[in-house]
Amino acid sequence: MTYKSALGANGESIACEYLVGKGYKILERNYRKPWGELDIVAVSPGKTLVFVEVKTVAGIDPDYTAEEQLTQSKLTKLQRTASLYANKYFERHPDDAGWQIDLIAINIVGDEHSVKHYENI
Repeated sequence: MTYKSALGANGESIACEYLVGKGYKILERNYRKPWGELDIVAVSPGKTLVFVEVKTVAGIDPDYTAEEQLTQSKLTKLQRTASLYANKYFERHPDDAGWQIDLIAINIVGDEHSVKHYENI
């Protein structure tokens, strides 16, 4: 495992802990298909199906913020993948609460980390 993939996996674990602490139910992690990937699929306390993109950076002054790593092309691909998932697995989430995409941005510095949650981006 490369440093970058280990950092990403660590960030996804932190994001899952954060979401569970906020009352979310995690349905899947790392859903991968040839056309795209979803980091976390969850259900919010309000029953909305939530596709969470996790971006993680490390260090006091990273070259790019976690938020800056979510480019418009990545967001477009994420929207398409989320829509396909929501339509295919509708029976897993029959509540008519819709779906949304969230971004969780994590910055890890040493043993500490900060989490920023952007809902319905």
